Amino acid sequence: MNDWKRILIAVDQSQTSIKALSYTADITSNLSDAELCLLYIYPEPPPNYYSSGGSLSDYQQQKTAAAEVIFQNSMELLEKYALGEKVTTRCKMADHITISQAVLEVQAEGKFGTVVVGKRGVSKAEEFLFGSISNGIVHHCHDFTVWVVG
Repeated sequence: MNDWKRILIAVDQSQTSIKALSYTADITSNLSDAELCLLYIYPEPPPNYYSSGGSLSDYQQQKTAAAEVIFQNSMELLEKYALGEKVTTRCKMADHITISQAVLEVQAEGKFGTVVVGKRGVSKAEEFLFGSISNGIVHHCHDFTVWVVG
């Protein structure tokens, strides 16, 4: 079993992501051996992206730049808890997989014992049709803890 103090936190610009980050910071602020990794996963480009002259490299650069802003904002919040030196970041495209599958891949690669995600505020109908990232992670997790913060 992986060490629960190696924590992977899925971040984006949503309020639930900020809540999840704050919750994690509050819990880990007094743990000297906690390791946090902020993860931003973005989807692959839409089908019409290439036909309008876009390139994969340009798309990835745009998404990486957006991730840097999210990481910067997240780090500002974490600095209030004196956690800055314990944090790494990772940005990844979900290439032919769902975002939840991409999170699970990073979890397995990094041997994180805890994954933290925000609960998205979707209706039951939307969740039935499209699923949710937190549901996908919870239903496919093995040998690690998932914190879903809402």
